[in-house]
Amino acid sequence: MSDRVKRYALRSLTPSSIVLLACAVIAPALAQSTSAYPQRPIRVVIPYAPGGGSDILARFLAPRMAVDLGQQIVVDNRPGGSAMIGTQIMARAAPDGYTLGVIDSAFMINPALYKKMSYEALRDFAPITLFASSPLLLVVHQSVPANSTSELIALAKSRPGKLTFSSAGNGTAIHLALEQFRLAAGIDTIHVPYKGGGPSVAELVAGQVAYSLASPASLAPFVKAARIRVLGTTATKRLATFPDVPLLAEQGLAAVNSNPCWGMVAPAGTAADIVKRLHAVIVRHLNAPDLKPRLAELDFEVVANTPQEFSAFIRAEIPKFAKLVRDAGVKVE
Repeated sequence: MSDRVKRYALRSLTPSSIVLLACAVIAPALAQSTSAYPQRPIRVVIPYAPGGGSDILARFLAPRMAVDLGQQIVVDNRPGGSAMIGTQIMARAAPDGYTLGVIDSAFMINPALYKKMSYEALRDFAPITLFASSPLLLVVHQSVPANSTSELIALAKSRPGKLTFSSAGNGTAIHLALEQFRLAAGIDTIHVPYKGGGPSVAELVAGQVAYSLASPASLAPFVKAARIRVLGTTATKRLATFPDVPLLAEQGLAAVNSNPCWGMVAPAGTAADIVKRLHAVIVRHLNAPDLKPRLAELDFEVVANTPQEFSAFIRAEIPKFAKLVRDAGVKVE
């Protein structure tokens, strides 16, 4: 074809035909790139320092995912800003499947606590799967004269504004679960926030606060030593490690359901087949006979749901926490 003919052909193209031509050229390239995914290492952003639930789950899964995907999985801890610094990195990453992120309950709580955020939870992410959740134990210091949840509630009602409870920090999932308990029980007690779950448990064991909620693993040694007493659990079924501890739901407190949870997301716009492949790999390993029991020992209840189910979960949790924050008057400094 001569240059003159080529110029005429280009001038004769209509806008719609140009779009169709572009699609015809780009679509095969996209299909080829996603079918060959991944072709380089994948980064998993953790919005916390090493050692917490997000980090533990990511590091359990990373080497297993690497084997299946044939590429290195790099865990990148980016703590700070109530998990918003790392989450912002996830939101702004290219939607190509090479930057993923782990979110936890703070992802659903923060929209109610912070008026200005650099990302939109329901717009900027593609949910992959909810890894797991963790039950909590309602515990009191040994000096508190309460041997059951009903006795703790009666005691609090007899001493309004006197009993104290500790949490891992203002606005955390555990704090909001404790506020759920306070509201459901109709009691007036005082919140004492600490900088993390460790200090919160330590102060409870020392008798500086009357009661708290915490993970079974963090409390087990102190329960065994009779330093604290367990009154109930937020679990949905009796725990193997505490089979005699009744569910709070069995005691008329089913509303106390803000258990910590963790899952994986990709940036919005990530190709559906990439999300599908990542989901299949992650879910297979979460349910693997060599990993699932190990996670149970660490008090992780595996969920491993679909992207659609995880999306619905997020959409339901955000307004739930927003209402709880309003009802409890929770504010961050």
